[in-house]
Amino acid sequence: MLNAQFKTAWRNLLKNKSQSVINIAGLSVGIALSILIGLLIWDELSFDQYHQNHDRIAMVMTNQYVNGEIQTGGDEPMQMAPELRVKYGSYFKYVVTSTYPNGHILSFGDNNLNKNGSYMEPQAPEMLTLQMLKGTRAGLQDPASILLSASVAKAFFGEADPVGKLMKIDNKLDVKVTGVYEDLPANTTFSNLGFISPWDLYAKSEDLASKAGWGNRWFQTYVQIADNTDMQQVSAKIRNVGLQRINGDAFKPQTFLHPMNRWHLYSRFRNGVAAGGRIQFVWFFGIIGGFVLLLACINFMNLATARSEKRAREVGIRKAIGSGRGQLILQFLGESVLTAFICFLLSLLLVSLILPWFNGIADKKLTILWGQPIFWLLCLGFTLFTGVLAGSYPALYLSALKPVKVLKGPFKAGRFAAVPRKTLVVMQFSISVTLIICTIIVFKQILYAKDRPIGFNRNGLLTMRMITEETRKNYPAFRDALLQSGVVTSVAQSQSSAMYAGVTNIGFSWRGKDPDMQDEIVTMAITPEFGKTINWQMADGRDFNKLFATDSAGFVLNQAAVKYMGFENPVGEMVNAFGRQYHVIGVVKDMVMQSMFDPVRPTIFYLDAFNRVKFISLRINPALSAGKALAQIESIFKKYNPVTPFEYAFADDDFQAKFQDEERLGKLAAFFTILAVFISCLGLYGLAAFVAEQRTREIGVRKVMGATVFNVWCLLSKDFMLLVTIALLIAIPAGYYFMHGWLQHYEYRAALSWWIFAGVAFGALVLILGTVSFQTIKAAVANPVKSLRTE
Repeated sequence: MLNAQFKTAWRNLLKNKSQSVINIAGLSVGIALSILIGLLIWDELSFDQYHQNHDRIAMVMTNQYVNGEIQTGGDEPMQMAPELRVKYGSYFKYVVTSTYPNGHILSFGDNNLNKNGSYMEPQAPEMLTLQMLKGTRAGLQDPASILLSASVAKAFFGEADPVGKLMKIDNKLDVKVTGVYEDLPANTTFSNLGFISPWDLYAKSEDLASKAGWGNRWFQTYVQIADNTDMQQVSAKIRNVGLQRINGDAFKPQTFLHPMNRWHLYSRFRNGVAAGGRIQFVWFFGIIGGFVLLLACINFMNLATARSEKRAREVGIRKAIGSGRGQLILQFLGESVLTAFICFLLSLLLVSLILPWFNGIADKKLTILWGQPIFWLLCLGFTLFTGVLAGSYPALYLSALKPVKVLKGPFKAGRFAAVPRKTLVVMQFSISVTLIICTIIVFKQILYAKDRPIGFNRNGLLTMRMITEETRKNYPAFRDALLQSGVVTSVAQSQSSAMYAGVTNIGFSWRGKDPDMQDEIVTMAITPEFGKTINWQMADGRDFNKLFATDSAGFVLNQAAVKYMGFENPVGEMVNAFGRQYHVIGVVKDMVMQSMFDPVRPTIFYLDAFNRVKFISLRINPALSAGKALAQIESIFKKYNPVTPFEYAFADDDFQAKFQDEERLGKLAAFFTILAVFISCLGLYGLAAFVAEQRTREIGVRKVMGATVFNVWCLLSKDFMLLVTIALLIAIPAGYYFMHGWLQHYEYRAALSWWIFAGVAFGALVLILGTVSFQTIKAAVANPVKSLRTE
């Protein structure tokens, strides 16, 4: 019997080719898109679960009061780890101090490569459960050792065993390879960790005196809590560890643990409380995936219910010859489930084809989880559910019909039979239009931020990081050679890149400062040529000048700092900082040196006196092409820095990088929206064809009575236009509500212009007219004689 039902189901699919193609195409795309989004969400939710003890690992973070608000950061003093071990040792299994992962020059023989790495305390490999391919996790016990990732080891040693080989870090530290660990997957916080060396090696090689003290937060502290404790309990115990060491501090620091399981999804804090992060990305695309799949299911159900009315006579005949209602229900459900499974197989093919391209847009390394039982269980379960749900209405409705009623003449559905279909169409286009509105506003926000004046000239501006002592030592000769060559017009040094100024300091005082004010100001040590090199714009006073010795005690403020300090006439004002007095010599117009979506932060520029400069800024001669200029710069660089790799970044590229997350969000949203609209239009096309076919005789009569093609077109199109108008009345307020909330995450944000909603409404109406017009015009121009013969 099952074999016969399968054959009948297959014949019905072949018999109604156009309906079958529309059904299968729409649902296949919907399922494929849902699988892609499901893989994306799985990757996000499984972040950092590579580490076996991920549920017991945490980062030590601190809340502190700044100007009445609580600011949260993961920078900790180097004294934090010893303090936790001594005073709260029973609550922890491991406590690890670490430097931030950063680029360092690794050398072996003549091979010099820039690789990301950290200096960590010896327990780090055990805490992170690194999978060792060579050596053991205890390799960092050697104070002059290095553990390499598999890819870094291969880059230097090929297939040879690297253990025991001697290398150099930054051309100054001799280390021995004591182990090789498996590359960490892309969905871990430490995915780019190319090597680890002992913390003690870093402490001995660096002058840490300037970074000592509980007020200096330069490092990261990771912990793994003891087995008999829980995260909240330990976090409460260490709450005042910093405050106890800085008695009476106005910032009132409060220490807490941020669990590893929340690092990726809850990385943003507002007023001391986790306020989201990538979790919003997960929710956003999860909702889109659900909606797109719903659209595909609506198509499936709409066309199934519409076509089911044509099979009423088949039901009557089968009942008359003895078929029971159960058999009929099973037949209709079987056809629906068969279609759904065909769609599922096609969706897997689509995902396999699209996934490489999708990974490029999403910046992921997703793969289909062929070996995961949960993947197959969810996919097959959903496919079965979709098939049963879509086939339930025709199965239950038609199987209940009386044979006498449907066999004595043409079967007509009740006057309210079309209400469910119309409701689903409204729902379908409400979702599609809402997605269109959201996508347009995302791109508008990106363009709005890109058009924001940044306050300096980034064209032809090049930045190089001074990684090794070699580059620092040879900078004067390198600079002079560049200027003499004419390849650049200006060269300067700075503590941070002009596009990423993020170093802050506290403890400033000035005339008129509120005694209760907890100041925190961005600071940047520079050389006198910095302003000229980046072409900043002076608003008051003058720039630094190396001919003026007094400028070593001078400050240049940005306009935001002038407002922050409350100066009316800032030039000449005195500011106490770094244990001495400085005088303000000038004010520079605000420059966007952090996020393009946030207000400009108060910033102080001062001449470097503490050897804090780490970056070189070059202004390329505009008369030269970028390629020719880079070749000459590299040649001069290699002359003075033969060991250090020549690496650089254009300010334009750094500028574009600031929009990566938003642009990725926009591209993904656009991709999903296009498919959502495609699915909706596909379903509407199928319904238009069904309606036109259902009203064939009526159209013939109207044409005989004198109706024009335009009259018939209006007749068949008006119902769809009404439905879409209702959908617009739902979608426009919904789109406004959602995107107004999304924009609140940005201080610098675009306005929700009325033309966006008007344009989307007009575009949606035109699209719908175009979709249904093909079928309606086809019906309108048909020969009335042929139409009136139709039974």
